[in-house]
Amino acid sequence: MQQVVQSFRDGKTMVVDVPWPHLKPQHLLIGTRTSLISAGTERMLLEFGKAGLLKKAYGQPAQVRRVLEKIRTDGLLPTVEAVRSKLDHPISMGYSNVGTVLEVGDGVAGFEKGDRVVSNGPHAEVVAVGKNLCNKIPANVPDEMAAFTVVGAIALEGIRRAAPTLGESVAGIGLGLVGLLTVQLLRAHGCRVIGIDVNQDRIALARQFGAETVDLSRGADPVQAAVSFSRGSGVDAVLIAAATKSEQPLRQAALMSRKRGRIVLIGDVGTQISRSDFYKKELSFQVSCSYGPGRYDPQYEERGHDYPLPYVRWTEQRNFDAVLDMMSEGRIDVGPLISHRFSLPRAVDAYELLASSEPSLGILLGYAQSSSRQNEDSGGPLVNLRVVGPTAVKTNETPSVGFIGAGNFASRVLIPAFQKAGARMHMVASTGGVSGWHAARKFEIPHVTTDAKQVIESADVDIVVVATRHDTHAGFVREALKAGKHVFVEKPLALNQRELDEIIGSYRSVQRTGWEAAVMVGFNRRFAPHVRTIAQMLEGFDEPKSFVLTVNAGAIPADHWTQDPHVGGGRIIGEACHFIDLLRFLCGHPVTALQATMIGAGPGVAVREDKMSFTLQFADGSFGTVHYLANGSRAFPKERLDLFCGGRVIQLDNFRKLRAYGWRGFRGRSAWRQDKGYAAEVAAFLDAVKSGQSAPIPFEQVVETTRVSFDVLQAAASGQTVRYPADGTPTAGTEPAVSTNDREPIVQSA
Repeated sequence: MQQVVQSFRDGKTMVVDVPWPHLKPQHLLIGTRTSLISAGTERMLLEFGKAGLLKKAYGQPAQVRRVLEKIRTDGLLPTVEAVRSKLDHPISMGYSNVGTVLEVGDGVAGFEKGDRVVSNGPHAEVVAVGKNLCNKIPANVPDEMAAFTVVGAIALEGIRRAAPTLGESVAGIGLGLVGLLTVQLLRAHGCRVIGIDVNQDRIALARQFGAETVDLSRGADPVQAAVSFSRGSGVDAVLIAAATKSEQPLRQAALMSRKRGRIVLIGDVGTQISRSDFYKKELSFQVSCSYGPGRYDPQYEERGHDYPLPYVRWTEQRNFDAVLDMMSEGRIDVGPLISHRFSLPRAVDAYELLASSEPSLGILLGYAQSSSRQNEDSGGPLVNLRVVGPTAVKTNETPSVGFIGAGNFASRVLIPAFQKAGARMHMVASTGGVSGWHAARKFEIPHVTTDAKQVIESADVDIVVVATRHDTHAGFVREALKAGKHVFVEKPLALNQRELDEIIGSYRSVQRTGWEAAVMVGFNRRFAPHVRTIAQMLEGFDEPKSFVLTVNAGAIPADHWTQDPHVGGGRIIGEACHFIDLLRFLCGHPVTALQATMIGAGPGVAVREDKMSFTLQFADGSFGTVHYLANGSRAFPKERLDLFCGGRVIQLDNFRKLRAYGWRGFRGRSAWRQDKGYAAEVAAFLDAVKSGQSAPIPFEQVVETTRVSFDVLQAAASGQTVRYPADGTPTAGTEPAVSTNDREPIVQSA
């Protein structure tokens, strides 16, 4: 199918062939009929993309600070690579879509195949959208009119924040699509409206919709005009729908407001507030968030959990409903707002128009496909397999690789590592399709799909690489083993003991067939050059060792998916497993006991389990303490290892500097760039597959590390020591740390 994407690197807009999106639970699959280009938002994205690096940096000072911190801690080259990768990733354009339901996902009620719906889907022939962001369209509302619903909801939510009452005077600064819809909605609400803009055509439309107007292009004074319009008292509310870096609209809004007036920002303007202007009048100022309550809440948008109507009357979806009702009743007229129409293949021309000085307003894209169209390439409407390059030829010497997941880490680290190691790149799968298309194009992978099963079941794939969200790892590993594939899975291997036991069962079943499957977890740090040097230095030292590993993990919000025990598993299972494996490797002996403690509950501590220390005891008498702390500064290096042994000390600072004290003949080593062992890890795994050997990390150690990560949480919660026999397996009667998916994160409300 065709979809419109834009590169953040150079602002180039493209219409590309990508797979159909994968239908998830609580979602609808929609065949698009028409979509609306948002003149304000999408023009802003175009301008940002076309700007040079310095201008991009100037517009995002907070991101610049993070980049500078990363340079200080990780080095220049890794930081440059990370920034380039981020900018290189394309984004889907558009969020005002009208189409016909093709398929209904699990858990969706109230929609049926064939329903005509509006959604916030992108400019694509087929879109997958959460049920709470879709609405049925009344029969008397044409497609082109319905395409303005989402933009109308933005205007409506701004009005709800201003809370105008019948008869109040309201000023609208900025008369683009959102501004003109705001004028109509305010008039329908019984308000007196004055519209302010520099564009005479838009001013004429505002006047047509019943507003008095101020033409700034003729030098009119908006403050004086608004005060006069309000009969000298000042307007009751101001809605700013303009897009400019200037603070002038906000300053003017304050000056034209009455005492205790309300100012709501819908657009994007400079927000430097003059305290005296707001102080003297006790003005209120609020920024309106998109379509309404539920926006950016994954529980609402992705998982389909609605807010109860008695407590949240107007959500995103209910705002969509309200706008559609107004259209159906003839209270909103969007016909005059349509300035241009383009077919989807000509979308690039539409964006060139948008970026030009030629007047435009509502630009519609038309789609030729019908709702009954089937995907002939994939044999069904849910997936699509596209050849985007030369087909890989499978050979006995070179394993063929299929990737499940094409996010930032996969595209920046894993896929390049496999390519560099000489793997034959065959297929990549991503849920949405765009990230998979980008990876396939960039790394010359011949096949891209949105169905992970196609990767697992392909006869041309020898190795399945899993780089998806953590809750999917165990299932993909089991399915890949069942299909007779070698597996490389990013950490963690599993989220709980049940999943781990099932993987062990699948692995043993494969072993009983006589085939040795290589199962590798992305514990890359043991492959880092400096770590390998430490391992060589420790050869021959039989006496116990002491490790202190400090991890400045960095804060992640409590509602981030990695903190969700059902999706990410929490940060100990999801990331701290790295450090358990690292100490296990350097010690060379199984873990026999562990103790753990976490930060106490208190004000401001939203999550506790990412601020803890745990100590591992090993079979040879060694011990290692990991301080995993998410409450530090990003300016401080992330990882530091101190090792004490036989009157000597080794210190590894963030995988860049290696120092030794008391080690005769060794002064230390420094690297220009941070190397955490990703490339060496993948190369070692690929060599093992080629030679028919076991994975570089023994399967038993992978299982041991995973089990210990579960038990760290149990030990921290209970305050008790967890003990194992010398072989690293739990003793009889020891309860696994997590036996079901019911574990809740250790969260303390602020």
